[in-house]
Amino acid sequence: MLLRAIMWLGLSGLCAAVLSLAGLFLYLDPQVPRAESYRNVQLETPLRIYAEDGALLAEFGERRLIPISLANVPAHFVNALLDTEDKRFYQHSGIDFISLANNSVGLAGSLITGGDLGPGASTITMQLARNVSFTLERRFLRKFKEMLLALKIERELTKDEILELYINMVPFGKRAYGAEAAAQTYYGKSLAELDLAQLAMLAGVPQRPSANNPINGPEAALRRRNLVLLRMFEQGSISSEEYEQARAAPISARIYDRELDVASPYAAEWARRLALSTLPDLYTGGYEIFTTINSRYQASAIQALRKGLEAYDHKHGYRGAEAQLPAELLTATQDAATSALRYTTDAAEPASSAASDNDPSQTQSAPPPPPPSLNADYDPELLTRIADFVRIQPIYGGLQPAAVLAVDDHHALVTLGDRSILALHFADSTWARAYVDVDRRGPVLKAFSEVLSSGDLIRVQPGPERWQLTQLPEIQGALVSLDPDTGRVKSLVGGFDFYRNQYNHALQAARQPGSGFKPFVYSAALANGVTPASIYMDAPLVFDDSNLEAQYRPDNDNNQYNGPTRLREALYRSINLVSIRVLLDVGAGNVLEHASQLGFDTREFPRNTQLAIGGGTMAVTPMQMAQAYAIFANGGYLIDPYIIDHIKDAEGEIIFRSHKPMVCDTCDETEEVIEDDLFEPASLSDLLAASPVDDAQADPDLTVEPAQEEPALSAESPAETEFDPLLEPAPIYAERVLDEANAFVMHSMLTDVIRRGTGISARRALQRTDLAGKTGTTNDAADTWFNGFHEDLVTTVWVGFSNHAPLGATAFGSNTPLPIWTDYMGDVIGDLPVRQQPQPTDVVSVKIDPETGELALPGRRDAMFEYFIRGTEPERTAEAPRPDLEEESEPVNAVDLF
Repeated sequence: MLLRAIMWLGLSGLCAAVLSLAGLFLYLDPQVPRAESYRNVQLETPLRIYAEDGALLAEFGERRLIPISLANVPAHFVNALLDTEDKRFYQHSGIDFISLANNSVGLAGSLITGGDLGPGASTITMQLARNVSFTLERRFLRKFKEMLLALKIERELTKDEILELYINMVPFGKRAYGAEAAAQTYYGKSLAELDLAQLAMLAGVPQRPSANNPINGPEAALRRRNLVLLRMFEQGSISSEEYEQARAAPISARIYDRELDVASPYAAEWARRLALSTLPDLYTGGYEIFTTINSRYQASAIQALRKGLEAYDHKHGYRGAEAQLPAELLTATQDAATSALRYTTDAAEPASSAASDNDPSQTQSAPPPPPPSLNADYDPELLTRIADFVRIQPIYGGLQPAAVLAVDDHHALVTLGDRSILALHFADSTWARAYVDVDRRGPVLKAFSEVLSSGDLIRVQPGPERWQLTQLPEIQGALVSLDPDTGRVKSLVGGFDFYRNQYNHALQAARQPGSGFKPFVYSAALANGVTPASIYMDAPLVFDDSNLEAQYRPDNDNNQYNGPTRLREALYRSINLVSIRVLLDVGAGNVLEHASQLGFDTREFPRNTQLAIGGGTMAVTPMQMAQAYAIFANGGYLIDPYIIDHIKDAEGEIIFRSHKPMVCDTCDETEEVIEDDLFEPASLSDLLAASPVDDAQADPDLTVEPAQEEPALSAESPAETEFDPLLEPAPIYAERVLDEANAFVMHSMLTDVIRRGTGISARRALQRTDLAGKTGTTNDAADTWFNGFHEDLVTTVWVGFSNHAPLGATAFGSNTPLPIWTDYMGDVIGDLPVRQQPQPTDVVSVKIDPETGELALPGRRDAMFEYFIRGTEPERTAEAPRPDLEEESEPVNAVDLF
């Protein structure tokens, strides 16, 4: 009777358990994702942006994930995972019932205590289910969901597919997901390059990614690593010798940022913004944007711009320390400074190294004193605290933060964030006279102690021989370089350092172009019958205007006047008054119409004399200036600058390819020209209305189409093969906006700017005859420019303050942006051939009298050849001065401009 009761009780319990499990299944099954989704799971791979040659420029995304196939995962890492996490992985069907039984007490305890689960009993398949489909909260019900989904996954995927997916998706802390990303994050190497101890360290992290990683919890990570090694040894995956050797290895992990080949945040951010509106999963979809950037050109551009901005900054003096150490550290540092410096006892008293007023970079010839050494009694704990404070300061433009420990007349000891001690030499820092304003500095320095004090937070950088004092420049700049035949942007830098100022001056800074606009005034003059030999009076002008309280008297930058001057000479010498007279002669309306044809939005341009010298309400970006100068470089065609070449999806398929106009001199100009909307704002008001973080600059042409397979060629009917426009776009020809003869003559005149004019320093430095360009300086030098080109490369450099403050009385386009342009072009055009633009049939060369611009008399020794657009060449010889060049005796009415 008792036996029967027991049997009925057992049977009832079994039925109840079966019904409970069935009910639990029916309840949980709708809440569990379909296992089929795991076959096509999308790895959240970050966006990567590359140069045209494949160099990595930037990476965007919260998760750092680098996919790796199971075949490329080291055997030691696979064994470390299986031996530690799931040693019966290849035997069970998703749930390891042996491990589950061993942890049954914990599971029962979880029911009693409210549902919290401790670690254990989770197979790799269950962990995969948790990381992909569920939260990491430890709840009893979630554990059942994991089990149910694990069983489904095991039926859908093979064991190797499950393991590969797990290795690529499990979190490792520090934003690293997947083993390959973890290897790069903690060791700066590929997973295949790690040793046994490092592989075991990584295999131990997934249990508690935040606490067990070697950065956040080095002691816990070390214990976990040694446990992984022990399990590997017990399972026979490693030998006793391997175990002991790996167990004795120290922690070698540290944080490695994804190493970029050429960190280019300004260019990368532009490309990112263009793609953002079209690709909603931009940061997780594994897209790769291949830009038009040349990585070598880009590296040179960054270096040249930073060097030029630092040179300007040093020239104007030292503004003092950025900050000082916190109060408690400052007092301790100053107390320790008295004993921190010592010199060798046999050192002779050094001669003064003060620089002369005439050349502060030169010091007296006496040898410098011996370098200081750190006193062995310096408090290491204090040094560590100082270094910790320095380490949290950001590095900008490669300029490292440092704290001054001690200073005397000739040297200063400073420490970096890694506790290294550097000795700065006063002889390298004579530039650091006190900044007063843009035109004044303090007296010549006589000792380092006049500049630095213990506890100062300063900036240092490596010099040719040793570290030197520097400071963060307040001046800003931009460099844009593009191919004039295609519009492909080869390099772009929008400021000194993106992480200090994210405003992209190359695309967003609408500034006065100054004399850099004069070539377009002169081109309009050529289009209206003026010639390079036309004579204009360089003499004072007076304008009467009833709207003005006083007469307007424009002048030249140097307040000197040259009398009758040929147009060519006026351009290469950048004479303001001649430009104004040309404007008066041609008419502002004609100049504005001409500039509009060349791509400028002239709605905000002035209709007075400021138009002749690039002032007033004019505002253009460096990109727009480079685009306009490309017209002179390519023979008269308007190109559309662009930075994205093509985009690939996670499978490597091209889903977008840029399709922009290109120059084709030999193509039929009657063909239809397809015009794309420019990415730049249409007007100054639009530009100023756009926020720096707004996505208004998204390229309207950037429409992503589904990737298409390339059609197979049929041997029987190859002509019927469908043409794929995504992979082989039909060419679009750029529109001619300037007569070929006009472009050639302007090219010739701009070449003289470098050969003998305001850009002559570039010719002396580069020793090339095929460069052309124009300096630009606005009133008070609020903006300085150099716009120049080789026939294969156009480069614009702008330098100025973001707040439009003047750069100083000695700042000009010829000495501030031009050295940057010269450094950059000198580095990148060495492999470009020397090219001379062929003379068009509509251009004639005639010998002229340089004084009158007329045909030269036979035998005149100073006669010179000049280019003329056919039909405008002089027809009479020079015998007397032209009567129309007498200086104006009456004021000019400003209304005449209209």
